[in-house]
Order: sequence, then structure tokens, then C-alpha cells
Amino acid sequence: MPTFILLSTLTDDGAQTLMSQPARILEVNAELAGMGVRVISQYAVLGLYDFVNIVEAPDNVTIARVSVELASRGSVRVTTLPAIAIDEYVAGLQAGG
Repeated sequence: MPTFILLSTLTDDGAQTLMSQPARILEVNAELAGMGVRVISQYAVLGLYDFVNIVEAPDNVTIARVSVELASRGSVRVTTLPAIAIDEYVAGLQAGG
């Protein structure tokens, strides 16, 4: 299954929700599973983003739907990046030469 990186930043509403309900993050992960997306790993980070999630999804349309769904809630802003495994990337470069 294709891998994607979700970089997310909390809005003020999202930060308030997490302060009162920290386990909400885990509930969202379960919702993602219900939409066909598997969370591989998840990190809270410092800097421009609040969270980095590495996920698998069946296709671009599924991950686009998930990104819009999450953003529509008003608690988070999401940047979605497709990820290519290094072995696959190197093989693609070698095949092109």
C-alpha cells in the first residue's frame, strides 16, 4: 500500500480539545482506520508542525478524502506528502539510466 506523510498543525480549537481530551488523538487514529488508512507511526514534534504521521492508504483519492475530512473539522491543518521507499526510489533511478 502507498505510504504518505501527514504533517499537521493544531488550530486554537484543536489545542483546546487536546488539553481537555488528550486521548482524542487515539480516537482519530481509529477513525482513520475506518476510512481505510493505517497509521504506521505518529510523533508529536516541536517546530513548524505539531504532529508527523506516517500512514498507508490504498490510493491518492483515499488520502485526499482523509486530509479534507480532518481539515474540515477546524481543529487541524494538514499537509499531505506521498512518500517513496528509498529502495524503490534507487531502483527507479537506476532503471532510468
